[in-house]
Amino acid sequence: MANPLYDTLFGQHHGRATDFLQLQDGQTITHATFLAMAAQYANLLTQLGLEPGDRVAVQIQKSPQALAVYAACVQAGIVFLPLNTAYTADEVTYFVENSGARILLCDQRMADALKPVADACNAVLKTLNEDGSGTFHAKAEALPETFETVPRTEDDLAAFLYTSGTTGRSKGAMLTQGNLLSNAQTLVSEWKFTSQDVLLHALPIFHTHGLFVASNITLLAGGQMIFLPKFDLDVVIEQMPRATTMMGVPTFYTRLLGDARFTRELTQHMRLFVSGSAPLLAETHVEFEQRTGHKILERYGMTETNMNTSNPYSGERRAGTVGFPLPGVEIKITDSKTGETLPNGEIGEIEVRGPNVFKGYWQMPEKTAEELRADGFFITGDLGQFDEDGYLHIVGRNKDLIISGGFNIYPKEIELLLDQEDGVLESAVIGVPHPDFGETVVGIIVAKGDSKPDLAAIKSNIGTSLARFKQPKELIILPELPRNTMGKVQKKALRDQFGDLFSS
Repeated sequence: MANPLYDTLFGQHHGRATDFLQLQDGQTITHATFLAMAAQYANLLTQLGLEPGDRVAVQIQKSPQALAVYAACVQAGIVFLPLNTAYTADEVTYFVENSGARILLCDQRMADALKPVADACNAVLKTLNEDGSGTFHAKAEALPETFETVPRTEDDLAAFLYTSGTTGRSKGAMLTQGNLLSNAQTLVSEWKFTSQDVLLHALPIFHTHGLFVASNITLLAGGQMIFLPKFDLDVVIEQMPRATTMMGVPTFYTRLLGDARFTRELTQHMRLFVSGSAPLLAETHVEFEQRTGHKILERYGMTETNMNTSNPYSGERRAGTVGFPLPGVEIKITDSKTGETLPNGEIGEIEVRGPNVFKGYWQMPEKTAEELRADGFFITGDLGQFDEDGYLHIVGRNKDLIISGGFNIYPKEIELLLDQEDGVLESAVIGVPHPDFGETVVGIIVAKGDSKPDLAAIKSNIGTSLARFKQPKELIILPELPRNTMGKVQKKALRDQFGDLFSS
């Protein structure tokens, strides 16, 4: 019996001495060496008593060894649970407890803080450090470099990814082998990846983007990755001549554009730049193309679904949109109250159905029933609209919708206007409590360079394009917007910070 995900991503490379991971220090790890390490890890996991379907919680720094833990879990039929390295011990407690993880794998520096967590949750604590050292690797080194792959089906769970939990308890999205495999196969085809590609990988691997998009695609295509521990501007510029493709979040691209070394000549050999995890400003699209001659390909995905849409590889990559539904993926825009499908051009809730859509939320049947319809459509919580040419525009999150005096206000509409104003680098629009209107609009602005935006002029300018009820009651300048590790603006943090602006 087969193990579809392992066989397709990893198993095809057994015995191949082909290059897989290029490291910052000049070392190269072949497919064969990587898979031998993964097999040792799989042997250790089973030696520690784990069985297919058990969970391993992993809070470790990015490294080849960390990626090998993922491969080991797939080979042994164990559910892989990567955790953000920024989480505190208190936050990790919830994930380990909720998932029922049998093993907690952490960096040595966190061992003392996480030992009580593991003990309280009846989990075994092991360490694995960024340099490959630690109790887990040391124990595994003595074990065989082969492992009999555990049979699995496409319906079996491969991973848990916990949502950010900004509106309540984090939810464990259950992703199956079929979810991950179908998405990788689609993206390899759509983005034309081959064994000749070298991906510049500076993303974290505790997230869909860096793990299930970047790594899975490269494994499936048989290419290589320049596997960097993090985004370092100097290192990325230094390594780019060796790459053919790059995946990043918007801040990667804005930082590159802010450096004079990032030129057309530096990128002339590149085949593809992909952006996701947060919206890319139209201005960044334009500046990037002017500087390099390349058009960034923007796509749309989420924890529960992997990738849903993409701008075309061949064809118009339209700034401000996330392109078309991927093959096999259905998307509809619905009325959030009635669930009825809305016509093109109208704003509503984005719903997604396809082989990429997760199985449900771990131990949360009520929440699963709320967000995953009986017909397979997942209610994403994102608001969007299709334009006349079928490109999907993301307007914002449903929870970010502002209702002022009974009128619906979509922050994106106002942000687009603010971003065009002189001296404005970027903006975020939020709703805050107001005694008369229930909520009112507040615009947060980040200045461009050393400029000092004229707030009165900005208010006046955007006022000509907005109905009065949409116009910000206040504009506030901040040095930067709060973001998570994937570059998404954290509007909840802004609402918390400015929530009492109009309180009496």
